[in-house]
Amino acid sequence: MAEWTGLIASDLIGVPHGFLTGPQSDRAELHRIGGDLPTVLVKQVHSPRAIYVDAPFEAEARPEADALVTDKAGLRLAIVTADCAPVLLADEDAGVVAAAHAGWRGAHGGVIEATLAEMTRLGAKPERIVAAIGPAIAQDSYEVDAGFRDQFTGEDERFFRPGREGHYQFDLDSYVAWRLAMAGVGMTDSLGIDTYANSADFHSYRRATHLGEPTEGRQISAIALPASE
Repeated sequence: MAEWTGLIASDLIGVPHGFLTGPQSDRAELHRIGGDLPTVLVKQVHSPRAIYVDAPFEAEARPEADALVTDKAGLRLAIVTADCAPVLLADEDAGVVAAAHAGWRGAHGGVIEATLAEMTRLGAKPERIVAAIGPAIAQDSYEVDAGFRDQFTGEDERFFRPGREGHYQFDLDSYVAWRLAMAGVGMTDSLGIDTYANSADFHSYRRATHLGEPTEGRQISAIALPASE
């Protein structure tokens, strides 16, 4: 068997999950997350929309959403990213798991809160939920302009570090962790890995753009709710 090319988070030990690495982020590796389960994917559009799923979608019929939530055993929820933050969540006691795609636009728009609302509807409790933030673009690599900064409030100032004239360095990882904390999540683990700086292991949309390379590459993150024995 090939060596596992993925990462796991300490606070999700016991829940099948993983953040795939490697330049290909091969979908064949998904079987290592929960075994031989159907994988559920959606059409990600940088929205705040979180949806309940109880079965996979046909590729041509995937709904537009940026978070998936389920309480149905035997499913693997997956999202794809290339600088945005992948967030995997679980309330083991309630038997509810979720996967969210949290770029700045989705996080700012409320995708974290929408995901938690859907989990809560299914019986999860925020204080019992554990979350893991996977590899994403780090503050040192994430330069934004004043127009970007102006879309945030004064309360968000802590997530912006002054950069070159008229620009800032945005801390997406910390911003997503803060949104999780403000929503009442009991525990959050951030892997703290910069997709932009780690070209051997991760796709980065911004890095590819800067280098004039193809930008289609993505890595996959997934979490599973195994079928009961």
